[in-house]
Amino acid sequence: MAKTGPQRYPGASTTYWYGSAYPGSAMEANVIVWHSTEGTSLPSYGGGASAPNFTAKPDFAAKRLVWYQHYDFDVSSRALVNKAGGVQTNTLNACQVEIVGTCDPATHAKWTKAGYQHLYTPELPTWAIRDLAAFAKWASANHGVPLSSGVTFKAYPGSYGANGVRMTGTQWTAFKGHCGHQHVPENDHGDPGSMPIAAILAAAKNGTTAPQEDDMPTAAELAKAVLTLDGVISVPGAPATNPTWTLSSVQTEILKRLDKANAVLAAQSAAIAKLATLAGEDVDTAAVVAAVQQAIADAVIKVDVDVNTKES
Repeated sequence: MAKTGPQRYPGASTTYWYGSAYPGSAMEANVIVWHSTEGTSLPSYGGGASAPNFTAKPDFAAKRLVWYQHYDFDVSSRALVNKAGGVQTNTLNACQVEIVGTCDPATHAKWTKAGYQHLYTPELPTWAIRDLAAFAKWASANHGVPLSSGVTFKAYPGSYGANGVRMTGTQWTAFKGHCGHQHVPENDHGDPGSMPIAAILAAAKNGTTAPQEDDMPTAAELAKAVLTLDGVISVPGAPATNPTWTLSSVQTEILKRLDKANAVLAAQSAAIAKLATLAGEDVDTAAVVAAVQQAIADAVIKVDVDVNTKES
């Protein structure tokens, strides 16, 4: 079966590409199967033996998902069990997406107590919903995957095994749209739990998938960005449409903040110097205060003049 439409999701990294080691079957994907990795880092997937088409990994500092693509959109991946006999799973027009995080409330509680930042699929932050919706919208526009579900995403662990929402072979064969690992026949996994699929699809339909503008970075964030600088301050694999901090803008902001710090230091130095010249003189308190205030004002004016000269 021939593949149609763009096969690479814009901005997705192909660093971990498994299509060469484990060639899949060409298909016309009309289903998105959502998974959760039950971990906090990008899985190795056994070198690709159990890899999906895509992995969405959270970048909490940037409040966005970083996308990794392992197979073409219209090529079967390997994250589902496919038993002998029965229906096909991985190869039945299913594009699969793993979300790095957990659907298990017990794991969520343990990681929270330990201080591990993570995605908990039943309680996804708005930025994660936004980016998952952007993917769903792209899949719909370019591959005709319906922005619909029609299945119930049950909470884990009730979603495991014979959960009452797992499709029969006939239902699976006829299904189009968005479902979870918990819905696929011949499988027993319960991920991604009670993922807010309705909110994700609503955002995709309503067009509320545009990246949010980054807030002005703090001094600590700027320092970290410079120390880890790689051309442009951005998220690896981020879409080109996302706003980023270029090197020049980071340098400008750092210089502004350094200039402010220099003004404070200059004022302090001027005050100390003036106090030293007045030491031992027979002057009253008011005169000392006035003299120090004038010295501070002169110092700040000088710094402002220097700054404006540099920026013009």
